[in-house]
Amino acid sequence: MDTSVTIIGLIITILIGIPITLVFRSNITNRKKITAIKNQYSQNNHYNFELTESQNKKILSIDQKNKGFLFIDFSYKKETAYFVDLKNILLCNLIANNENKSNTITKVEIELVHKNTMRKEMIPIYNIENHFLDFNCLHEDHKMAKKWVDLINNSIA
Repeated sequence: MDTSVTIIGLIITILIGIPITLVFRSNITNRKKITAIKNQYSQNNHYNFELTESQNKKILSIDQKNKGFLFIDFSYKKETAYFVDLKNILLCNLIANNENKSNTITKVEIELVHKNTMRKEMIPIYNIENHFLDFNCLHEDHKMAKKWVDLINNSIA
């Protein structure tokens, strides 16, 4: 009786312990990647990305003092990073593209307009093709994008 209870207890512990260990390892790896990317774009510690938010495999960071913005996206097969020096930015807008016949949002992007050239740079926050009609991600990403457009505009001003 005692042996069977011990064996069942060990099996349950193993079944719970393995997924928890895998989650912790994944989080540590992602933190190391994020730190490495931030260090890469800090330009010899000129930019200090102190304000950071992450959601749905997307990390947004801003240095409001030195006016730098960093966007890292892990939702694709290969992670992408966008760095923008906000000193060269005139205007920041939120662009939400809809399907032709319906009100379904297919893309959410942050549009940055450069001062000198008036060139528009688009940073993709949400793309329906990558999220397979996950409207929860759409709502969360759209809300986060609105917040960060306001933060960027406050830093520019």
